Amino acid sequence: MKLLNRSAFVVLPKQPFVDWTNQLDVDADGLHQNLSIDEQRREGTVYLIPEVVLESDFNQQLEQCWLSIFQNELSAWDELGDNWPQKMNFEVFRQWFDVYPQIMAIDLCEKPLLLAPLEDV
Repeated sequence: MKLLNRSAFVVLPKQPFVDWTNQLDVDADGLHQNLSIDEQRREGTVYLIPEVVLESDFNQQLEQCWLSIFQNELSAWDELGDNWPQKMNFEVFRQWFDVYPQIMAIDLCEKPLLLAPLEDV
């Protein structure tokens, strides 16, 4: 077990995000399905951030990275961004997602972390 020098945000969708995903066309592979909010909230996304100590540090980190998180969550459903909402600001982000700060990140795996920047994929 290893303590990582990171904190994290767990991001879960709210109903407006679910409504947006469910209005998207089903793709030819059938990978996109209409899902309920309960189905979409079963798995959140964990975003590692620099290690923080104070609650205000979480607020500052979220102010810096909310747009990247928003875009990543949208691109999981619409890679090209053709159907992304026209209005993308912090207020809309907070309406679409619950964000849960996590102070500690602990790695329970024995294998080393594999780093693969998403920009290169």
